Amino acid sequence: MTRHALFTAAAMMASAAATGASPGYAQSSTGQITVLYDAFGKDAAMRKDWGFSALVEVAGKRILFDTGDDRDIFAANVKAKGVDLNDLDFVVLSHRHSDHMAGLSHVLSVNPKVKIYAPQDGLGGIYGSSIPSSFYRKDGSLPPEMRYYDGRPPDILKLGRAWQDANIELIDKTTEIAPGITLIALVSETPGTRELKELSLAVNTPDGLVLVVGCSHPGIEKIVEAAAAINPKIHLLAGGFHLVVAPDDAIAKMVLTNYRKLARREDPFGLLQARRRDHP
Repeated sequence: MTRHALFTAAAMMASAAATGASPGYAQSSTGQITVLYDAFGKDAAMRKDWGFSALVEVAGKRILFDTGDDRDIFAANVKAKGVDLNDLDFVVLSHRHSDHMAGLSHVLSVNPKVKIYAPQDGLGGIYGSSIPSSFYRKDGSLPPEMRYYDGRPPDILKLGRAWQDANIELIDKTTEIAPGITLIALVSETPGTRELKELSLAVNTPDGLVLVVGCSHPGIEKIVEAAAAINPKIHLLAGGFHLVVAPDDAIAKMVLTNYRKLARREDPFGLLQARRRDHP
């Protein structure tokens, strides 16, 4: 079975030298990332569509990260790659946008009890949410039939989710879910996605941190900064950076800024010098 490693869009950060990496490595093993959903690629057997999904096999774990934009296309691509969805340790849904989670219904049709991690996304989040009933104003002068729950609401209101029987655990803050495996939870401050919570997957290995991101709505710089707090050596950074409309100069500035933060020696690959020559 042929599998393709996910592109390393920030390769210069992948090999940044570091010392004193934090303890708590995940189990060491040969790893690979298989793209299951994307809008480009060479494999003619794979159907292209807007969205993202990848099977992350690292540190002895098989992790499905996101599920693409369309159930049937996702199912076809899973079949084309020969991936067994029954053989998953868990699923990570990075955020609530449909192009990253719409294939979940197919996953659940094959493996209905699989563990799923999703962001705790506030009031009305599609993965489920809860809120104290104290959030709304009470008026004891009204008759019971005009008050929520006849005036006797539960302390916590538990709201529904799109997949009622799914085994979903909500993640509210950055959490180590297994030894060396952390879900980084950050909130977007970008207009249009403000208050959107997004999870990124960070696996700490002896070679450095493997960091897989969904859409990077909180900002790829902030995600990398949070990941570097786990281990400053980023071995692989892969996924969606949400820079499709950003100009080249802005992208170059972002990459070089992160490179400077993560590199532990003076411009080890000559990137900064090359940048100065190209842009005096």
